[in-house]
Amino acid sequence: MDRLLEKHGFDHLLVASGVEKHEFLDDRPYPFKPNAQFKAWLPLTRHPHCWIAYTPGQRPVLAYYQPDDYWHVPPTPPQGAWVEHFDIRVITDPAEAVKHLPTGGRAAILGEADAALPGFTPNNPEGLLAALHYHRAYKTPYELAVMRLAQRRAVPGHLAAREAFKAGLSEAGIHAAYLAATGHTDLDLPYSNIVCLNEHSAVLHYQYKDTHAPSRHRSLLIDAGAEVDGYASDITRTWGNGDVDFEALVAAVEDEQQALCARVKAGVDYRDLHLECHLRLGNVLRTLDLVDMDPAQMLETGLTSTFFPHGLGHPIGLQVHDVAGFTDEAGQLIPRPAGHPYLRMTRTLEPGMVVTIEPGIYFIPTLLAKLKATPQGKAVDWRKVEHLASFGGVRIEDEVHCTDGKPENLSRDAFAEA
Repeated sequence: MDRLLEKHGFDHLLVASGVEKHEFLDDRPYPFKPNAQFKAWLPLTRHPHCWIAYTPGQRPVLAYYQPDDYWHVPPTPPQGAWVEHFDIRVITDPAEAVKHLPTGGRAAILGEADAALPGFTPNNPEGLLAALHYHRAYKTPYELAVMRLAQRRAVPGHLAAREAFKAGLSEAGIHAAYLAATGHTDLDLPYSNIVCLNEHSAVLHYQYKDTHAPSRHRSLLIDAGAEVDGYASDITRTWGNGDVDFEALVAAVEDEQQALCARVKAGVDYRDLHLECHLRLGNVLRTLDLVDMDPAQMLETGLTSTFFPHGLGHPIGLQVHDVAGFTDEAGQLIPRPAGHPYLRMTRTLEPGMVVTIEPGIYFIPTLLAKLKATPQGKAVDWRKVEHLASFGGVRIEDEVHCTDGKPENLSRDAFAEA
């Protein structure tokens, strides 16, 4: 941090946790989500109106907002292992924070515009932010320990969701089972769970949860995470009902997913891994007699993107889709491969990075219709595709830690422990 402040010409770093926001023309607050740069310093996720002030060579100051409030439960007194590392100043009014922020010299102030205090307006210096984001890709031992805990919190939810699917519950019922098993509510999840039955699995970010169960449960795709001390987990599993063709597809995607997880090694360009994923999924399409074409030709013509239209994965940590996945330390773009606009990670893997590996094969009506109108559409067995389309699709996602040697699959380890 000291090196980056000096390099970018700043004497101080100020970080706002953020402010509580209210619905338009209403007095109801939205769920508070702290500035990720604030969470990078300490595990406070329910604390609006706080500030961190860091000056090189000095103990960081924390202006800790603890109002005298009988409408809501106020924050508890500061507690935890982090307390000894901060000079804590308790404030009861957000405006009091200015008394504890440095006034001399040049300050980098990180936060949203509405966090501004008199004399302290967030400037979010581009160069410094790019560097801070870049280095967040490298997780410390503490961060890895918390991320493992986030995996362990999510896994019971996935197991409960599978049982709820087998029991014939609705999407809303499956989601409720997940929440109960993880101890989460909708408000404190790291992202809104994606719970898809049958054809809904073909919607990549399906945003609803039907309260009525379908007449027949063919498939469940659940993309759901958990959070511990501000760090997110992100796991996807797909379950079928015993249909031979769909179970073969799920098993084939999982085999390729595990092979790709094993390739998360230092020195591997994530872009190359993404393209390798397309070739592997193309081989699945050919092996299961869905497409009669060489996988390399499928990739070259864009056919695999019909069935796998998103990127292989993304960095994860303080944010689910963590920052700096495709920029260098100076903030310069590391380009995506041509024809792959949705890839969220283009950096070369290095020890300490944690990324998701989430290949999928989907039967998305609008993309299939476009493929059918092309010459490549003649290579598709549309009868088999039509059958599998009733299941929506398959996605399997793990989080993998790149090390100096064998990759650590955080998700699989958590499932094994459970």
